Amino acid sequence: MKYPTPSWMNSDLDLYRANVRRFVESEIVPHQKRWAEQQHVDRNTWLKAGELGLLLADIPDEYGGSGGDFSHMAVLFEELAYGGDRAFGVHVHAIAAHYILNHGTEAQKQKYLPKMATGEMIGAIAMSEPGAGSDLQGIRTTAVKDGSDYLVNGSKIFISNGYMADLIILVTKTDPNAGAKGVTLLILETRNAPGFKVGRILEKLGQKGQDTCELFFDNVRIPQSQVLGAEGLGFMQLMTELPYERLMLGVGALAIVEKALDMTIEYTKERKAFGKTVFDFQNTRFKLAELKAQATVARAFIDDCVHKLIAGKLDTTTASIAKLHLSELECKTIDECLQFFGGYGYMLEYPIAQMYADARVQRIYGGTSEIMKEIIARSL
Repeated sequence: MKYPTPSWMNSDLDLYRANVRRFVESEIVPHQKRWAEQQHVDRNTWLKAGELGLLLADIPDEYGGSGGDFSHMAVLFEELAYGGDRAFGVHVHAIAAHYILNHGTEAQKQKYLPKMATGEMIGAIAMSEPGAGSDLQGIRTTAVKDGSDYLVNGSKIFISNGYMADLIILVTKTDPNAGAKGVTLLILETRNAPGFKVGRILEKLGQKGQDTCELFFDNVRIPQSQVLGAEGLGFMQLMTELPYERLMLGVGALAIVEKALDMTIEYTKERKAFGKTVFDFQNTRFKLAELKAQATVARAFIDDCVHKLIAGKLDTTTASIAKLHLSELECKTIDECLQFFGGYGYMLEYPIAQMYADARVQRIYGGTSEIMKEIIARSL
């Protein structure tokens, strides 16, 4: 089915998309079943993506990136979605890199970003805890000064890239009595970090190939030079970077909506019932027409958000609307598309069933739909 071409596309991005699509088809799609079984992506895949300049395409070349902008990352997120991938944690990796780019010292940028660009270092962000998810002010992982270091104690949960991560942006409390002003971000190098332990890879409803883990910190020493920005600025930094993350999720969700529709239209035009194709029934055509209309309108909105982010004008409320609307639309579209597959739609060997399982977390991670509504409501 023909969808509107993203308004931010151009001839250079067309060539870039062709390269990304070849990478996804050769290095991502063939390995998805094996990654789901082993619960993580091969490290070699990260290195291959780094060789092609895909990991940090919107990071300046002076720091090892490709010198592009968010449109280059949007192409990558779309192509991964079109390819059915829900394992390759480049999304979190890119967010971690932007924390360093936007808030790190020059020394931190020079040290970490080139290695993240090549895939030598895989990035993660450790926010959520067993007792604190969306409520970041409620975190309990502490960082207490001890000489020239911080001693970190606590635990994190639901950490994407947690098993593979070489570098973690760690959310800590440096002053438990200061509320939001007591939150500090630290950069942890996981290799040879005494007291740091990676727990089990969590068994999830979907996204089986993504290495989502528990992390534990028992008197882990992190030099004070590894503070990101300055002590006490962590909450502000987290809020500053949320529009990038939420638009990223919206871009991927829209691509999955388009993929689900394409698969369903193709299936209903082939599947016979009562002497005609499933597509010949008016209910089928009307429902698919409704879903296409919603996807087309969503494309216009998401494209506008991409333009705004590139121009540095995407505000938190608009990004939250993108995340809320596309997360809900993704789950709704896949659910209604799955219905047309009948019993086959419930079988995991059919991609629509796997998409159904993978999509459910979209309304939870990156801020739940309820939190998005709260943020939007504050702007009314």
